Amino acid sequence: MEAHIKANQHAAKDGQHNRARMLISCPDGPGIVAAVSRFLHEHGANIVQSDQYTMNPEGGMFFMRIEFDLPELDANLRQLQVDFAQVAANFNMEWKITTVSRKKKLAIFVSKEDHCLVELLWQWQAGDLDAEIAMVVSNHNDMREYVESFGIPYHHFPVTADTKKEAEQRQLEIVGDDIDVIILARYMQIISPTFIEHYRNRIINIHHSFLPAFVGGKPYQQAYERGVKIIGATAHYVTEELDGGPIIEQDVQRVSHRDDVTELKRIGRTIERVVLARAVKWHIEDRILVHQNKTVVFN
Repeated sequence: MEAHIKANQHAAKDGQHNRARMLISCPDGPGIVAAVSRFLHEHGANIVQSDQYTMNPEGGMFFMRIEFDLPELDANLRQLQVDFAQVAANFNMEWKITTVSRKKKLAIFVSKEDHCLVELLWQWQAGDLDAEIAMVVSNHNDMREYVESFGIPYHHFPVTADTKKEAEQRQLEIVGDDIDVIILARYMQIISPTFIEHYRNRIINIHHSFLPAFVGGKPYQQAYERGVKIIGATAHYVTEELDGGPIIEQDVQRVSHRDDVTELKRIGRTIERVVLARAVKWHIEDRILVHQNKTVVFN
């Protein structure tokens, strides 16, 4: 299985070893697109995709995502970044340049529900999720055998009210500074502000999002009792406000009085796994820019 996975992932990168992505956010104003395009042209780069969005042409924010090819990218990247810093300073930009050939490293946190984890592993195995799953972390051992069959390290940290702080410290140590994004694939624990601050805008969570919303225990039972007509899911970055971080992706499906609690849960799981996978894919492809508590997603 591992050989098949590696072959698919290697194939996904063929022809892209000289490709990079640039993300930019700055106050809007004239000349931004022209300056960036001119800079890349003068440095021998070829733009293959460009997206931009302005919140308000007068006094608003401007967001841009560019993919480009640059011959001998690895050798020229550092100088490109140094030179672009002057352009960025002229427009008060926040920016970054990433290379497509460098796989982002993922850490997946999971409890007992496996549907979101299974979807991520399936997409990764198929080569649709172009990243490295560095580890799976769980407060239960239920998924160990399945995860390790993919050759992925599995770390078990039991969590109780008395051990939560210690467990989280051990999680921080095992995740370290090399992980690009943490995915809470139905990880049923509250993340502390300290942990969140360490990985700001790099923790993605998934949760149900009913219309109207139901909080507390047994949300599907509550939804059934109220006779909801739409259920859905929301993927978002984690902040100190519970389920209140910048939204990345959402989806819904119509239901009816004919759907019992079991069916509502089945539909909900399907939406959750799809929405979370989309959000993760967009993150690892550098398609998301965060501004305050909102996101701009170039998909």
